[in-house]
Amino acid sequence: MSVRALWTLDAMVTAMRAERRGALPAVITGISIDSRTIAPGEAYFAIKGDVHDGHAFVDAALKAGAALAVVEDAQRDKFAADAPLLIVEDVLAALCNLARASRARLSAQVIAVTGSVGKTSTKEALRSVLGAQGKTHASVASFNNHWGVPLTLARCPADVRFAIFEIGMNHAGEIEPLVKMVRPHVAVITTVEPVHLEFFSGIEGIADAKAEIFEGVEPRGAVVLNRDNAQFARLQRRAKKLGIAKIVSFGSDEKADARLLDVALHPACSAVHAKILGHELTYKLGMPGRHMAMNSLAVLAATSLAGADLALAGLALSQAQPAAGRGVRHALTVLGGEATLIDESYNANPASMAAALGVLGGTRVGTQGRRIAVLGDMLELGPKSADLHRGLTEAINANAVDMIFCCGPLMRNLWDALSSGKRGGYAEDSAALESQVVAAIRAGDVIMVKGSLGSRMKLIITALEKRFPDNAAHDGVAV
Repeated sequence: MSVRALWTLDAMVTAMRAERRGALPAVITGISIDSRTIAPGEAYFAIKGDVHDGHAFVDAALKAGAALAVVEDAQRDKFAADAPLLIVEDVLAALCNLARASRARLSAQVIAVTGSVGKTSTKEALRSVLGAQGKTHASVASFNNHWGVPLTLARCPADVRFAIFEIGMNHAGEIEPLVKMVRPHVAVITTVEPVHLEFFSGIEGIADAKAEIFEGVEPRGAVVLNRDNAQFARLQRRAKKLGIAKIVSFGSDEKADARLLDVALHPACSAVHAKILGHELTYKLGMPGRHMAMNSLAVLAATSLAGADLALAGLALSQAQPAAGRGVRHALTVLGGEATLIDESYNANPASMAAALGVLGGTRVGTQGRRIAVLGDMLELGPKSADLHRGLTEAINANAVDMIFCCGPLMRNLWDALSSGKRGGYAEDSAALESQVVAAIRAGDVIMVKGSLGSRMKLIITALEKRFPDNAAHDGVAV
């Protein structure tokens, strides 16, 4: 089976205003910025990152089968005279220009998702439900920044029915240029929470930064907002000021357009009864937690606004699964039985910590089993960081968590606030905490691991999976 072309060479050259060099193919089949995973026929873009300059890996990409490399003019002399190159002034700017050309050729319904919590899970749920109804393109992993968004857009095939983009930020001014590139028909803000406070004066500033997503909404487009969130009115005012007439709300509030009527929370799923834009719907959601149920309302609202079938979308939500590092479950073989591992290691902030602890509290333990939380530092919280870490004791107590392991200097604030009976262990970093956690696990336990990316909690997940072989995901019951 032949691989379909993504771009013709002529279209790429025109969009990026590139100079040609060497023997170049007529078409390319994909776009990559990683020489380690590039596939034959793809174009390699030599992006300059925070750590590495992609120009150092051009030769490796070409040897791996890249059809061509996109390089900056200032570095052209580093490569062989016959190397297949497209030469541009700035590689990232060229990728952005290609992304704009990609958007211009799309006839798809385009959805953009942002929010302090739940961006990736909401985007993945949209991918799942819309993918069941037509050809769908969506961001890979959390490609939501200044290179991830244009890369995702430039990779979008011209013939998709739906295209979904995740847009993130940790400073004001980051979302606007990205959303103006994406130009969504539907923009979703999952919620606004005290995240990245180190870079903002308060939560209102975070709301205003998230509201930048309205700047790119297409004429007659719509926005989907969390009516239960304290920043709803502020976001609503901003959307109206920008001339967006269709503002759809979701939540448990009786005025919500996509309203949660009832939810039954189970260890590995939820049963949801909701009213979505006037239509009552009962559906199974293949992800546990009230926060996931709330986000599913936004998914269904956006699905309906994008012209997809609401009933089919409700059915498809039963197949939705957590994204990597955001609640994926594993059954671990331990002496005398099994333990359940909940991998929440991708990132953390106070709101997502509380939600993850809620899921831990709702997961049944086996005989003699315990609920164990392994928590790493929550970063970028500014002057309130110590209080926000200590404040996790409320969610810990409310969810009957039996034992806490803390990792990092910020989590020391929580450790000092814990009662002695809940203290499992403390270390300055995740590598030093590994052995303590591994030694504590026994049959029947449920272990949830979470922390900001910088706290490297994935090391704990890896250590547990290595010590206790993964028997595959199960229903959340440890026996």
